[in-house]
Amino acid sequence: PSLLLLAAIVAAVALGRRWTRRGLRSRRRLCAFVLEMLSTFQVCACTSELCLLAGAEPRPHTALTLTYGFSVLHGWTLSGCTCNPCGALQLLWARAVPLGLGALGVGAQFAAAVLARAFMRFVWSLELAEPHVGALPQGCGNPIQTTAPQAFCIELLFSVVFQLTLLRVESVSPKYRVHLIALLITMLVYAGGNLTGAIFNPALAFSLHSSCFYDNFLSYSLVYWIAPSLGKFLTLSRL
Repeated sequence: PSLLLLAAIVAAVALGRRWTRRGLRSRRRLCAFVLEMLSTFQVCACTSELCLLAGAEPRPHTALTLTYGFSVLHGWTLSGCTCNPCGALQLLWARAVPLGLGALGVGAQFAAAVLARAFMRFVWSLELAEPHVGALPQGCGNPIQTTAPQAFCIELLFSVVFQLTLLRVESVSPKYRVHLIALLITMLVYAGGNLTGAIFNPALAFSLHSSCFYDNFLSYSLVYWIAPSLGKFLTLSRL
């Protein structure tokens, strides 16, 4: 049932993106906003469901296989969208988009993060699958399993590694690039997933752990917002 749910989310987003490109072709800003929101919604919603499946046996092979598989799927189906505020910062830095359009993209990503969390909470409340029973979060789930300074350094390091890799594989054929990026994400999740979740995406982090931001905003914003953003700027400043 969980895999059917994930497939339904991907299919619905694909249809939504297709309709958006056709119906809002003449309205550039609105089209970009909706596409970014739909794409980020898919990433956040699917990742929320995958987190429930992380404990499936055999561990950690199942979780890592699903991470790799859906990273490839997102790469294939969400081309043209960053789904990450750090990606929007890169476009602004390179002056590839105007400031207003970049801010609109970040707004779309965080709006999608909130919508994805609300949608998944509703689905879990229906208890359609065994992992959904008792899945509704009761406050912060404490994803940081180390000290705040160490968590900050981990997310910063992972962000730098991820962003540098993205820049290095730009010239690689898309059909190979998507697998290289998915492999890197899987390796980072394996290396630091038990400590911070290895998220390096501010919008995704807020969708997964919004209760933690409400309870301890300073620590979680430093680890999941400031660290990946700083990693992006450190990467760009060396180009």
